[in-house]
Amino acid sequence: MPKGYLIAHIRVRDKEAFEEFKSLSGAAIKAHGGNVLVRNPAPDHREGAAEGLAIVIEFESYEAARTFYESEAYTEARAVRERISDTDLILVDGL
Repeated sequence: MPKGYLIAHIRVRDKEAFEEFKSLSGAAIKAHGGNVLVRNPAPDHREGAAEGLAIVIEFESYEAARTFYESEAYTEARAVRERISDTDLILVDGL
C-alpha cells in the first residue's frame, strides 16, 4: 500500500501564535503516526504561487493522512493555523 502525504505551504502572519499551532499539530502528527520529512521556512521557490514554509508529512497510507487531517486534535490545531496564516495544503498518495 502506498504511503500518504500531506504537503503544505504556510505563510505565517503571527510567528508567536504559530508556536501554539506547532505544538498542537506536532502532538496530532505523532498520535497519528506521521513523520515530518520536510520543514523548510525558506524553500528555494522557483514557480507558482505556493510560497511560505514548506512542509511534507508522511503517513502509512492516504487514509491515515486523511484520518489525521479530519481528527479532532488536528481540527483544533487547524483552527489556530487558519487565524494566523494563509495555507495551501493537499493530501496525496505516494507511488
